[in-house]
Amino acid sequence: MEAKVDTGPAPRMVRTQHLRQRGVTHRQIAAAVADGRLIRLRRGVFGATDLSTDCVDAARCLGRLTCVSELQRRKVFVLHRPDRLHLHVAPSSSRLPVGVKNHRVHRDELRRTPVPDSLSVEFFDALVHAVCCQEPRAAIASIDSALHHGLLRTDELDELFAALPRRFRRLRRLLDGRAESGPETLLRLILRSIGCAFDVQVRIRRVGRVDFLVDGWLIIECDSEEFHSSWADQRRDRRRDLAAAAQGYATFRPIAEDIMWHPDEVRAAVLGLLALRRSR
Repeated sequence: MEAKVDTGPAPRMVRTQHLRQRGVTHRQIAAAVADGRLIRLRRGVFGATDLSTDCVDAARCLGRLTCVSELQRRKVFVLHRPDRLHLHVAPSSSRLPVGVKNHRVHRDELRRTPVPDSLSVEFFDALVHAVCCQEPRAAIASIDSALHHGLLRTDELDELFAALPRRFRRLRRLLDGRAESGPETLLRLILRSIGCAFDVQVRIRRVGRVDFLVDGWLIIECDSEEFHSSWADQRRDRRRDLAAAAQGYATFRPIAEDIMWHPDEVRAAVLGLLALRRSR
């Protein structure tokens, strides 16, 4: 499973005029900035002290977070952590701060109008940008994650793929919002490439729910450090494997790191297990 996603409203900035309308004086604003209760984002614009550094940078560059930067902020799965901040600026913007040159800037017309003074675009637009910026398997995993966590509805898929270039339409048949993590999506794509029969999120008596059941006998579980690192977690997993073995199932537990960064090795391991069983 992935860490809990942020499904709340986008973080927002506040302007001096809005603070003044609430009865806050210039002296009180200055005092709040001095003692760390407000962050000065740029002239006449402030933010809460719990703003992420990405949101602060976006505000200072006169832009909004989008693409993989916004997905990462919301904890939606992104395979590669962005090495640059992805920002959206208005297509009409001409004079931007010098710091914008260090970031990836999107200037297209948005499909959804952002909330006034928000520091990120609407999630739908961020996802459109993220699909275009990632390799296909990573894009599929991001869409799966958005579907699973309710940030994208299934009835919005037509709109999503209409907003994407035609070359991305082939990805739609590969989606499955039941995937509880990015590595589960990536492993599902590995299994599809093999052409074996498999089911996802299968319940087995005395074992519980497993990530994949391949050819009716091979259980595959996607293990990550976050949810399988303690001895208590490992003991629980071993006992589940014991109960599965007693019923004739074999269990394979590739780690998330290998699924993401060494998919060919994981694929070879699955092929080896299936070949051995079939030869017998």
